[in-house]
Amino acid sequence: MHNQTHNNSFKISSYYRNLVTVTVIAVYLLILAGGIVRSTGSGMGCPDWPKCFGQWVPPTSVDELPDDYQDFYAEYRHQKNIKFAKYLDVFGYSEIGKAILEDESIKEEAEFNPSKTWTEYVNRLLGALVGFLIILCVIGSFKYIKKFKTVFILAFSSLVLVLIQGWIGSVVVSTNLLSWLITVHMVLALVILAVLTALYFVVHRNSEKDLLKITEHKTLTYVLVVAMLMILIQVILGTQVRESLDIVANRLGEALRGSWIDGLGVDFYVHRSFSIAIAIIHIYLLFKLYKAKEELKDIYRNVKILMSLIILEILSGTIMAYFAIPFWAQPIHLVLGSMIFGVQFYIFLQVVYTTQKTNKKEYAIS
Repeated sequence: MHNQTHNNSFKISSYYRNLVTVTVIAVYLLILAGGIVRSTGSGMGCPDWPKCFGQWVPPTSVDELPDDYQDFYAEYRHQKNIKFAKYLDVFGYSEIGKAILEDESIKEEAEFNPSKTWTEYVNRLLGALVGFLIILCVIGSFKYIKKFKTVFILAFSSLVLVLIQGWIGSVVVSTNLLSWLITVHMVLALVILAVLTALYFVVHRNSEKDLLKITEHKTLTYVLVVAMLMILIQVILGTQVRESLDIVANRLGEALRGSWIDGLGVDFYVHRSFSIAIAIIHIYLLFKLYKAKEELKDIYRNVKILMSLIILEILSGTIMAYFAIPFWAQPIHLVLGSMIFGVQFYIFLQVVYTTQKTNKKEYAIS
C-alpha cells in the first residue's frame, strides 16, 4: 500500500502542485479581505447576493439607485429570511428562525455608501476567484481518481464546502450580519482552509524530503490537536469580541474610539488571557521537538514559524488594545489567526505522516 501511494503521488504534475499552492494563498487573501470588510463596517455594502444592488458591477453613486431602494432591499432580505427560517424549522430550530423574522434590527437597511459597497464587492470578487481556482483543482484532480483518489476527494470536498460557504455568506447578508452566523461563516472558512492544506500536503509531500518516524508521536499528536482546538476556540471568542465592539462603537461613536476597549465585557478579557495559554502550549511543543531538531528539521522549522506567527498575533492584539483599535490591525489579526491554524494543521499532517514511514530510522521525542 505504501509503495503504491509513493509511486502514484510522484505522477502529480508541477502545474497541479502550483495550482493548489495559488489556491491556498488566495484563501488567505480572501480571509484578509473579509477582515477588511468587517473592520470597515462594509458587510452590508451590498444588500443582495450574489449581485450588488441588482447589478454585477455595483453603482458608484446613490443617484444610480431608485428613491425607494432601502425599502426594496429591506423587503428583499426579509423574503430571503423567511426561506431561511423554513430551513431552520426543518432541522428543529424553529425558535431561532422565529427570532430572526421578529428582529426589527435585521430589517433595517443601511444607506448607500460607495466606499463600503466597493469594499464588499472586491471581497466578493476574491471569493469568486477562490471558487474558480477550486473548480480548476477539481477538474485537474480527475486524472488522479483511479490511482490517487485522495487528491480528488480533497479537491471535491473543498468545492462542496465553498458552495455551502457561499450560501451561508448570502444568509449573513440577508440577516444583516447576524453575529452567530458570522461565527459559523468564519469556522467554516477554517474547515475549508484545513481541507485545502491537506490537499497541499498530499500533492507536495513527495517533492520534499522523506520525513523520519517519531516513536512517541502520540504526545505530539495530542498537543497539536489541543493547540488547534484552542485556536478554534480563540477565533470564536474573537468573533464574539468583535460583535461586542460593534455595539460599543455604535454607542460611543468614533470620537471616543480610544474608550471602546474599556466598554467591552468579560469576553474581551477571556480572549486576551486565553492567548497566554496558547503561547504556553506552543512553547511546550517547540521544547518537545528541540532535542530532535537535527533529525526532524522540517517539522522543527515549521514549529518555529508557528511560534513566530503566534508572537505576531499577540502583538497585533496588543496594538488593538492599547492603540485605539486601528482598523488595519483587525484584518491582520484575523489573517494571522487563520495562518496559525493552517500551519498547525500542516504540522499535524507531517507528524501523522512520519508514523507511516516504518522503514526509516526512529527518533524518540521524550
